[in-house]
Amino acid sequence: MVRRALLIALAVSFALLPSRANAQASDSVRTPARSATFAPAGCADLLLPLRLAANTLGPGLDLSDLDRSVSPCADFYLFASGGWIKRNPIPAAYPSWGPSEELEQSNKEILHQVLEQASKDKNAALGSNWQKIGDFYASCMNESAIEAAGVKPLDSELERIADIKDTAALESEIARLQRQGVNALFDFNSGQDYKNSTQVIAEINQGGLGLPDRDYYTRQDAKSRQLRAAYLQHVENMFNLLGDKDATAAAEAKTVMEIEATLAKASMTDVELRDPDNVYHKMKVGQLEQITPHFRWADYFSEVGSPSVSSLNVSQPDFIKAADSALASLPLADWKVYLRWHLLHTAAPSLSSQFVNEDFNFYHRTLTGTKEILPRWRRCVDATDRNLGEALGQYYVKRAFPPAAKAKATQMVENIIAALRDDLQTIDWMAPATRQKAIAKLNAIMIKVGYPNHWRDYSAFKVARAPYAENAMRGREFAVAYDLGKIGKPVNRGEWDMTPPTVNAYYNPSLNEIVFPAGILQPPFYDSNRDDALNYGEIGAAIGHEMTHGFDDEGAKFDAQGNLKNWWTPEDLKNFEARGECIAKQFDEFEVEPGLHENGKLEEGESIADLGGLVMAYAAYHKSLAGKTAPMVDGFTGDQRFFIAYAQSWIDEIRPEFARLMANSNEHPLGQFRANGPLANMPEFQKAFACGADSAMVRPEPKRCRIW
Repeated sequence: MVRRALLIALAVSFALLPSRANAQASDSVRTPARSATFAPAGCADLLLPLRLAANTLGPGLDLSDLDRSVSPCADFYLFASGGWIKRNPIPAAYPSWGPSEELEQSNKEILHQVLEQASKDKNAALGSNWQKIGDFYASCMNESAIEAAGVKPLDSELERIADIKDTAALESEIARLQRQGVNALFDFNSGQDYKNSTQVIAEINQGGLGLPDRDYYTRQDAKSRQLRAAYLQHVENMFNLLGDKDATAAAEAKTVMEIEATLAKASMTDVELRDPDNVYHKMKVGQLEQITPHFRWADYFSEVGSPSVSSLNVSQPDFIKAADSALASLPLADWKVYLRWHLLHTAAPSLSSQFVNEDFNFYHRTLTGTKEILPRWRRCVDATDRNLGEALGQYYVKRAFPPAAKAKATQMVENIIAALRDDLQTIDWMAPATRQKAIAKLNAIMIKVGYPNHWRDYSAFKVARAPYAENAMRGREFAVAYDLGKIGKPVNRGEWDMTPPTVNAYYNPSLNEIVFPAGILQPPFYDSNRDDALNYGEIGAAIGHEMTHGFDDEGAKFDAQGNLKNWWTPEDLKNFEARGECIAKQFDEFEVEPGLHENGKLEEGESIADLGGLVMAYAAYHKSLAGKTAPMVDGFTGDQRFFIAYAQSWIDEIRPEFARLMANSNEHPLGQFRANGPLANMPEFQKAFACGADSAMVRPEPKRCRIW
């Protein structure tokens, strides 16, 4: 699900899980920057790996990817992927590695070529997209200028913080920093009205943390205490780099931790945030003022750059009450320390190497286990993609995604939708009244493939070959202004939340749309010349996954028009929730490391979508056979190849630190469980590989989960 919070610093919307290959974003707030609210702005599957077969032009599998020493009925993920895993250790600059990162790297090489060419063009028209992407990239690559500037780009803002004399000035500075994409105290942004999906309203969400989520401040296990100690040391080190003496920096770090811990205790848990009913509290501004008597909201809305606000969604009222109380009770000096930290934290990747390296050491080396930082060019490509994604994306599309590819991919999406429509016609646990509305919702899904029909206008974003930190700050300011400018306006249904080169896809329940950027629709993950079994097992299951999000435990709460509205009969809803609970319990059983299990309730939506997507893709594959039997290829039947392709789509080597981070704070299960979990529920898989009823890859009938 796409949300902003700290990640407005990315100059684009942030998806709820940290990017694996791309976590060292040059001007991002990095891995822990995670919004704290359910967002119907999409269920973005940033962990969706892609299959890159060595035999890229042929119809079959790369048999060397298999590990035949493992029985397919014991651990199908290792059987299908063990050979690939043995040949491909995780590179030092990545927290995890799989074929998706290989494809992403290939896409980034295309962007690299474009940006190198643009940055060398001295005759680019001023104000053109070509000039902006070239100058942004060039300023990011100018290491000597970045080193010479050091922390000077922050001097004026640090002086403003130091000059705060009273609560009114403090609140004014909070608004000013938020305009710059700094995660100060809470998140203010625009969003669709959950119960009037045609309109954009203002939203306030919990935020203000530097660790991945609230549980990192509240858990008392040994590893959580160690991470808090490491975070405390990191904050102290950053204050040292800012010029503060050791004793002062240590005291400041404790102050930051105390304020963030106060905010964390008032924050909702990740599981609570997944329920849209928990985070919809629309109220008049006067009502907001009653529950937060110490905050000057009229002045804040003006200073943050918002259009006029008469009503808004306060996603977590208890949090905003606690924030208001903390503003009134904590010393002004403490808040100044807190704001200095979050300004520095946001800007660190765009500053000199000492800040970049210290930032990397905690947010990547400690939190994710990554051994070394990505090369400068890669971080600068990533930063340009985030800040000027649709300007840069136009050049990517011209090189990598011709109209014919878009037409073929769109047809496959429509085939998967047809499979779900057929299933809904006959599903045995759904009453006719619910079935009719489910089919109406399915028929209303908007399909977006490749790239937007209308590109974003970047004319208000000034880019020059100035110090990189200035371009990065202006990028964040542009993103915030663009977002807040939507408040009070009708929803723009043509917008995208991902850039064209992105190796990902998402479903947006408030728009009832499925979106597949060009970056994910590349050979050999999807190739019309490949074996249909592989295409349906890989891209077909991915398409089905996103489509099924419209009917997972969250998406099912939104109607065909994207409104938060119950359209289920009581009995059907009871049946549906019981089936979702089956999946949650299944994933609770998966152990990430001794003593740490997957969080089935947090991962319920993604796991419903995985199973549903697999079932729909399998049905669509068989429909494509038109009653014929698929030929044997590479010694495998069509069904066997389909299931192998599906499992290989989740190849994901992951460092223990990052696996722990994901299990603790992310709604996507680890790859091995996303492969094996759904397959163990499918009788078709059991039959394809002749697995006995007592096999590890076959769930006993009473525990077998089925929704679609």
